[in-house]
Amino acid sequence: MARPPLGDFDRLPHDRARGAAAEDAAEEHLRSLGMKIVARNVQTHVGELDLVALDGETLCFVEIKARTRQDFGQAIEAVGPRKRQRIARAASLFLAKNRSQRPCRFDVVGLDRLENGSWRVTYLKDAFRLG
Repeated sequence: MARPPLGDFDRLPHDRARGAAAEDAAEEHLRSLGMKIVARNVQTHVGELDLVALDGETLCFVEIKARTRQDFGQAIEAVGPRKRQRIARAASLFLAKNRSQRPCRFDVVGLDRLENGSWRVTYLKDAFRLG
């Protein structure tokens, strides 16, 4: 069954449905940039990876955030230090489980609804580094 477009975001019944719609939109955007989606909603005991994608030979761990209001800033600003650490730990487990030796990076896709009801996609390639 196809998921509703982001235009119906507020009518979706719960957070998981809104998250899935945002992930669909982000996935479509990344595919349009030539990236290949490897995995989605990877669950580990330390956290979840929203999307894992390949950009050429680079394995990208992509966090997705959507906001319908700007009261607390843009969606990409919601990925703070604690969230970055959780993503990094989950990525480490993914790499160990899949025995990957590929170069890696952490990306963020932010989806912000504008006052006119349309959505702005902000893609931050290599959004943060560890260390």
